[in-house]
Amino acid sequence: MIRPHRTHPLWYAYMAHRLSGLALVLFLPAHFYVLGLALTDMAAFDGFMTFASHPLVKLAEFGLVFLLAIHIFGGLRLLALEFLPWSAPQKTLAAATVAVAFLLSGTFFLQAV
Repeated sequence: MIRPHRTHPLWYAYMAHRLSGLALVLFLPAHFYVLGLALTDMAAFDGFMTFASHPLVKLAEFGLVFLLAIHIFGGLRLLALEFLPWSAPQKTLAAATVAVAFLLSGTFFLQAV
């Protein structure tokens, strides 16, 4: 049974914001660990940097930047909902948010390859 509110485009924006936040929370400990390697064990850090040069890791970095952009723009959308009056074009703004997030992460990916 499909609930009607779950077919609304802004529900997808809500879910993207929640899931991107969860993915970023899961990524942060790994990120801090690698930063710690740079301070404590340069050989291990150099090994990780060699691993990070592989194309699949670059693709994962694209996904990470995409999730970050989705989360940032989703947060801005929530701020707009809180402080601006509701209007019908907000659905278009939510779609534009995803497009801009993809553009930003795609630009990062193309520079990394």
